Amino acid sequence: MNYEETRVDLRVPDPGRAEENRRLAELIFRLNHTMPGTEAYQQALDDLFGENLGEGSCVAAPIQGTCLNRIKIGRNVVINANLLAMARGGITIEDDVQIAANVQLLTNNHDPYERLVLTCRPILIGRNAWIGAGATILPGIRVGAHAIVGAASVVTKDVPDYAVVVGNPAKVVKTLDPAGFRDGEKSGD
Repeated sequence: MNYEETRVDLRVPDPGRAEENRRLAELIFRLNHTMPGTEAYQQALDDLFGENLGEGSCVAAPIQGTCLNRIKIGRNVVINANLLAMARGGITIEDDVQIAANVQLLTNNHDPYERLVLTCRPILIGRNAWIGAGATILPGIRVGAHAIVGAASVVTKDVPDYAVVVGNPAKVVKTLDPAGFRDGEKSGD
């Protein structure tokens, strides 16, 4: 994945960007106001994420954010309620990931001197990772396969495969034993 920074100058009018933001806001509103577990809810998810929503994955409403069309969700992913996804830089969530409630995935920030300029870098959440409730993942971060991000942690640096990180800023407190995972779930399989 390319982690180079891109910049978006919000002072420059962009009718295409404005229309896409309006369309996504409408789709988010519809999803957030549809009864979960219904055909209408599944249709709202499909309309919002399209082909970027992997088979067997579920996203619990409400969800908020921008550029949600730049999120790619793998298979069998569970995303709990109140996800905030500022996805202008792109978010990739690999297969079998679990994301708890109130998580923030932030791929964009503001230039400290030109605050109407967004600085954007992608986030990658590796296969079978678990993101705890209330965690925040900042721009340009890779959370490794099988890693755990503890509740309320703020991830400011990449998380290695199998690592458990907690705190603000998040620090590695433990490394999981790869042998503890069932065959076929090990990183790289």
